[in-house]
Amino acid sequence: MGDPDRNRARLTPATGPHHQPEEASAPIKPLQTVVLLTSTVSTGLLAGLFAGFAYSVMPGLGRSSDRTLVEAMQNINKAIIGPTFMLPFMGSIPLLALAAVLAWRGHSRPVLPWIITALLLYLVAFGITGAVNVPLNDQLVKVTSLRDADTLAMARKHFESRWVTWNLVRALLHTAAFGCLAWALVTTGAAQIAPIPGRGQPAVPGHHHLVTDTRQP
Repeated sequence: MGDPDRNRARLTPATGPHHQPEEASAPIKPLQTVVLLTSTVSTGLLAGLFAGFAYSVMPGLGRSSDRTLVEAMQNINKAIIGPTFMLPFMGSIPLLALAAVLAWRGHSRPVLPWIITALLLYLVAFGITGAVNVPLNDQLVKVTSLRDADTLAMARKHFESRWVTWNLVRALLHTAAFGCLAWALVTTGAAQIAPIPGRGQPAVPGHHHLVTDTRQP
């Protein structure tokens, strides 16, 4: 028996929909991060290479003689064929495709549109290289007489303007793809540290609420 006017207090654990522990966001697998980072770096390398041609190499050769331009581009096209160029150039496509698959199957769906956009931009730039710039390079290789002024002038006329224009286009496409991937990396990092909306503070172990029991004995 107790005092009927006395409210009995009892401790109850903090439960209920507003006191659930905060659930951690599903971690993004290390493989996803590594693939996305690698594809970003490889795409950036190509963007820098083609941009360098656009604002430095070709303007410099544009101020040179016909023989200098033809001979320089012939030597550049021979020197560039190697793993240093071919690995990022050819490898970026499967890396981007893998990054898209991992994002779709994993916990980074918000970055999937950015990765797909980057892949499409890269494929367009890749197509330009194969359909325009490489055939122009192959035509320039056929110029064997570096002493014939008329041959050099004709080779330059058919090569320079078109190559420079489409190189600028592919440089912009690669740069845009790199920007999309860089933003995907930023979004991925933000998703890892952002709190889950609608969740309360995590419950403190051993914490109880004081509940007043007003029932009569």
